[in-house]
Amino acid sequence: MSTQPYATMNDGQAIPRIGLGVWRTPNDVAAQVVETALQAGYRHVDTAAAYENEDGVGRAIRGSGLPRDEIFLTTKVWNDDQGYERTLRAMDASLERLGTDYVDLYLIHWPSAFRGQYVETWKALIRLREEGKARSIGVSNFEGDYIEDIVAATGVTPALNQIQLHPRFQQRAMRAKHDRLGIVTQSWSPLGQGQLLADPAIGAIAARHDKSPAQIIIRWHLDMGFVVIPKSVTPSRIVENFDVFDFTLSDEDKTAIAGLDAADGRIGSDPVTAQF
Repeated sequence: MSTQPYATMNDGQAIPRIGLGVWRTPNDVAAQVVETALQAGYRHVDTAAAYENEDGVGRAIRGSGLPRDEIFLTTKVWNDDQGYERTLRAMDASLERLGTDYVDLYLIHWPSAFRGQYVETWKALIRLREEGKARSIGVSNFEGDYIEDIVAATGVTPALNQIQLHPRFQQRAMRAKHDRLGIVTQSWSPLGQGQLLADPAIGAIAARHDKSPAQIIIRWHLDMGFVVIPKSVTPSRIVENFDVFDFTLSDEDKTAIAGLDAADGRIGSDPVTAQF
């Protein structure tokens, strides 16, 4: 299985372009799931305080036998912990649960704009980077003008924005903004929470390449230049999702997938209007 590609963020740090997402993975399952992924070749794990599985993720990383600096680890501060001092404390709690003294990437999980705290939270992340507790800092679900707000207040541009992005919700405007600002685009729910796996257009492309629909979608994310974090707890699918480095999509394939974009493609909350 080929070595995966990396993306270089605007702070000079490199991030593996495919990682394992562990949203909704129970803590007692997370250790085995992450162990399977690391054995399959993954070197990037994406968790969050809100997922309540940092302990399991940390145990798997420590028990893997791999040097800590070979694993790219992301976690996130939850909305309830926004604000300068609360964010600093939240990071310490996450590090304790993870059993490590730093994370490679720390994100603000949602802008949670009605709280009016995301600028102060960003200032705390800048401090955490300065202290070495986070190698890189970024945001998640920062649509609208929230990125502009934190950059104007601090002069510091996020290294990455993790947004919902999949073939039925392609986020062209956000991608253009990221390109303009030098921010890496990372895709969460890259398979549309499984809703895209039965799509006929995806199925036809999969048949042409002798690959699964999930592999086609993950390859699309890679070919488009995104960082992608598919989630699975099934060992065979974890392995399959990483086996995407021996082919690329044709222009015809990409055109067909471009046609799947839909105005109603978002799954779940809009970050601009969310009240949590």
